Amino acid sequence: MFEFTVLATENRARVGLLRTPHGMIHTPVFAPVGTQASVKAVTPEQLSSVGTSLLLANTYHLYLRPGFEIVRDQGGLHKFMNWSGPILTDSGGFQVFSLSKKNNIDDEGVTFQSHIDGSTHRFTPEVAVDVQNNLGADIVMAFDQCPEPYDRATNERAMVRTHDWVLRCKSAHNRTDQALFGIVQGGIFPDLRSESARFIAELDLPGNAIGGLSVGESKEELKSMTKLVAGILPAGKPRYLMGVGSPAELVSAISNGVDMFDCVLPTRLARNAAAMTRSKQMNMKQAIYANDNKPIDIECCCYCCANFSRAYVRHLCKAKEILGATLLTIHNLHMLHDMMKDIRNAITAGEFVTWKQTFKENIK
Repeated sequence: MFEFTVLATENRARVGLLRTPHGMIHTPVFAPVGTQASVKAVTPEQLSSVGTSLLLANTYHLYLRPGFEIVRDQGGLHKFMNWSGPILTDSGGFQVFSLSKKNNIDDEGVTFQSHIDGSTHRFTPEVAVDVQNNLGADIVMAFDQCPEPYDRATNERAMVRTHDWVLRCKSAHNRTDQALFGIVQGGIFPDLRSESARFIAELDLPGNAIGGLSVGESKEELKSMTKLVAGILPAGKPRYLMGVGSPAELVSAISNGVDMFDCVLPTRLARNAAAMTRSKQMNMKQAIYANDNKPIDIECCCYCCANFSRAYVRHLCKAKEILGATLLTIHNLHMLHDMMKDIRNAITAGEFVTWKQTFKENIK
């Protein structure tokens, strides 16, 4: 039911095909984030039209609202949100530690207060797996502890706990139509990262993720930790770098053998009047666009760029019209998906090194 095939390689970069119960995923792939079973400002049809093949939904948020039982009773996430393609759910670990008003962690799990109403809840590895089993995504994540990256003692404890929890997740997971991915932790410490990557790799799970990055470390630290871990994780399984979504960071990670990505960046930027291109970000509220009849990106063929001017998009953003966020979300996601397609084609043709050099030269 789950099968990952590497179709082409160029140095460490690779093109792959991941088979899931809800369709094929061509890698490298970027997954938009639908935190509460919705990618903000766009419909499932619009997501499909821009080239989305994989969506991420958030276990923590759906557990709190509307409740995983309701999603289950509505036929699971695919029917609930009317998305027929593959879905990935994270474990909720990052949100438990970062969003809850108060949390108390121990070796068994985490007790936390809801950021919505302050109510008290308890997550254990078994609970995280059960919630994700009921949500019904194609790919589910092991429960992990994601600390700040710079304190060694904290990261070592979190790594050991994450390793214990992934074993418990593996024991609790019982759906053959879902793939459980483990998560590598270890902060910015090479020895911890190496130890964690080897431990996760030995579990022989359907896929492996690199967690605990893009949380405040430097760009060079992100790059070096990604390169280190990706070099240890098995080549025959998809490698997933969590929480990364800028064009430059995606290209760097792909160069080091990463296959899957998710991030709120393109959609969050869109809701804040920012357009993404491969070379720069554009603040669409700036006065220089007030009477500019060009599309956001003259080389883009998305619905926004094919039909509307920079002047109109700026007007929508200044007037705080919802359509502004919708058009920019369509554009930003199309741009990333189109870039991923070009990267896959370049790797397949053995031209990724040249493509990457041109990409770097155009960054502003």
